[in-house]
Amino acid sequence: MKGYRNRVLRVDLTARSFSEESLDPTLIHDFVGGGGFGAKLLYDELPPGVDPLGEDSALVFVAGPLAGTSAQSFGRWKVFFKSPLTGGFFKSSGGGFFASELKFAGFDAIIVKGKADRPVYLWVHDGSYEFRDASYLWGLDCDDTHTLIREDLHDPKVRLACIGPAGELGVKYAGIFSDRRTAGRGGGGTVMGSKNLKAIALRGKEKIPLAEPERFREAVREQVRRYRNDPNFERFSLRGTQNAEFTNVLGIFPTRNFREGVLPGYENIDSSAFDKIRVRNTACHNCMLHCGSLTKINKGNYRGSWSEGPEYETIWAFTGPLLCSDIGLTVVADKMCDDLGLDTISTGDAIGFAYELYEKGILTKEDTGGLELTYGNDAPVLTLIKQIAYRQGIGELLAEGTREASQRIGKGSDQYAMHVKGLDIPAYDPRGAKAHGLSMMTASLGADHGYGYAGQEIFGVPYKGKSIDRFAIEGKGELTKWNQDNRAIWNLGIMCAFASRYFDHELFGRLLCSATGHREFLDPEFLLLVGERVINLERMFNCREGFDRKDDVYPSRFLEDPLPEGPSKGQVFEADVLLEDYYRVRGWDPETGIPTKEKLAELGLEYTLEPGK
Repeated sequence: MKGYRNRVLRVDLTARSFSEESLDPTLIHDFVGGGGFGAKLLYDELPPGVDPLGEDSALVFVAGPLAGTSAQSFGRWKVFFKSPLTGGFFKSSGGGFFASELKFAGFDAIIVKGKADRPVYLWVHDGSYEFRDASYLWGLDCDDTHTLIREDLHDPKVRLACIGPAGELGVKYAGIFSDRRTAGRGGGGTVMGSKNLKAIALRGKEKIPLAEPERFREAVREQVRRYRNDPNFERFSLRGTQNAEFTNVLGIFPTRNFREGVLPGYENIDSSAFDKIRVRNTACHNCMLHCGSLTKINKGNYRGSWSEGPEYETIWAFTGPLLCSDIGLTVVADKMCDDLGLDTISTGDAIGFAYELYEKGILTKEDTGGLELTYGNDAPVLTLIKQIAYRQGIGELLAEGTREASQRIGKGSDQYAMHVKGLDIPAYDPRGAKAHGLSMMTASLGADHGYGYAGQEIFGVPYKGKSIDRFAIEGKGELTKWNQDNRAIWNLGIMCAFASRYFDHELFGRLLCSATGHREFLDPEFLLLVGERVINLERMFNCREGFDRKDDVYPSRFLEDPLPEGPSKGQVFEADVLLEDYYRVRGWDPETGIPTKEKLAELGLEYTLEPGK
């Protein structure tokens, strides 16, 4: 077995037991690795209707077959679970060093089930594993948890995935954090907290065996050449995604809870503004992009604040929703969310939701504990973040996510809850980018911008040699399917999304084949088939949970209210037409949105139609 470690660690927290399994050859052939493994393992582990926060739920941590090798930008890891926020399939991705360390420690994946009778953390090292008491860590933030576990294990190079107070207290969108890199979305940290699992600590020294070392090295050299020869490499390497101007100039930077598409004063948070506060760059394991940034505020209300970040989504989350453009707030809010264990996107959406309800008179000062949630007033934001994390005051309600919060509030507040399938919408207004919006609407996760990122609309990337009109409706079903299947391919790696511009399927296949020895990975058509198989398996997971066409829907604001100003002025989202085109291209039933028997047979997924499957 090359590339893979051929070991899956199974953890039963209730019984306090461990067991090991080898990788099934069929799993490797049909799902390759990474995102494919995680989707299949989660599908097999969970019975229909399982409580996301019950003992029978599972967390599946996965590293890709190229993690820990010299291949660039494959240091990401994924965690798979049934989301307490959406009630459906979920996968969340983090960067840093956790994935490579998992491989060095001797495993491709860790499956966690059950619930510990008191707080614990897992210590996995050089093929061995044990439970450690975490009672003294319970209630601590993520930063202190990293520090104290490393002291406990007498090794500063231990890599962790941990939760903060938000996960312990059941905030529905708590994330899992590793060295300030985050698997943030969907509530993976909430599931982890429900199991009394504070952290997984990893350390290993095992090298990754390669099937064809010299061919692998040549493929890596080609990869490095592509990075260096790309005209935008240095710019992205310096700034990462600290560039809020790119969506403002398109008119799709969501402002005032997705009512408008341009933030007044966005120049205060654009890339040149971040150039002035950047201290240095940071990187994930074996990635020459080093697109992370350590930033520090040297003046103003937030002087002395620092963070590793924020990236684009977080910059938006604490500016657009509250009509504010203070760069200092983005930095301090980013670090506060990292420390407390919150997803910044859902946190920003929840705050933006509260601001609009306050404007409409649905929430009052009595509801907010005296906080004045008026647009442009950023004073309440840090208090709200803390209240959400600790479920205090109005935060007790906002911690449920906008969908559930609106159901509890009533008074017509559901029309102001900006979500798809319960997942709060990220920093792109779908009205001004139709394929990008279609992907977020149909993604198995809910409104996830990375599920099928439409770079053709956002950055002008050609599709089949042609430029794409972002306002056009025609052909967007085909484009969305391609983007989603293509992203699923990279996730087999698990490749950083920002590195995909330097790749094609041929080079990726060469890396996979020379690492693992599996010749079928060389065939781009084979990889496309696997990508499509993964998307359909995720869909079928949701179908057995009761999801169908009714859940592929946006709030009425996007369908009925044209964007009022800016470069996307007058645009609405033509959901029905776009959805019918997408289902047709996908081979899904147009009435239900469920994959047809013929499509499932084509992909080798007939077993998903069996009773109990």
